[in-house]
Amino acid sequence: MPSPATALIVVDVQNDFCPGGALAVGGGHAVVPVINALVPRYRQVVVTQDWHPKGHASFASAHHGHEPFDTIEMPYGTQVLWPDHCVQGTPGAELHPDLEVTTAQLVIRKGWHQGVDSYSAFREADRETLTGLAGYLRERGVEEVHVVGLATDYCVAWTALDAAGSGFRVTVIEDACRAIDLSGSLKRAWADMAAAGVARTTSDRIV
Repeated sequence: MPSPATALIVVDVQNDFCPGGALAVGGGHAVVPVINALVPRYRQVVVTQDWHPKGHASFASAHHGHEPFDTIEMPYGTQVLWPDHCVQGTPGAELHPDLEVTTAQLVIRKGWHQGVDSYSAFREADRETLTGLAGYLRERGVEEVHVVGLATDYCVAWTALDAAGSGFRVTVIEDACRAIDLSGSLKRAWADMAAAGVARTTSDRIV
């Protein structure tokens, strides 16, 4: 059983990232029963939702002549252009209907600034705009975070890296995540997380 000083962060388990969604992650729905088994083990649970306005700057449709998965340079760096997804108030932005997170105390909605993408639960892609999650966790006595959800190589990895950079011990629960794996992004993400001291485990070691 994780200690009361350990929080579970459930990242973006939303309809648009599951099969049939606008930006489906292969096997994304398979994380739901694993996460449902994990949630009751944690006293502190945080959920994130991608929550974009229409015409968000990360959407390929907002950039004439570009297709999904192209990259462009934004003021804050290189941006992958995505299909329109997780638009505020749409069914695709809703959490997966089978996800059981009623005990979560906090929902962080990210990516709602029109001109800045946001993968991490802790800070936006400009690396300057904070969500306040680090302070929230510290005030609740959290020292360690476990990260699960979608997708391993983007929002999960960025969240884990920023949690480590904020001074928390961090573990990613591998079988409670799935990846996009765009041009080797999964391998790079695991290497970056390992270099930052992020640990890896599986749900059977917790449940």
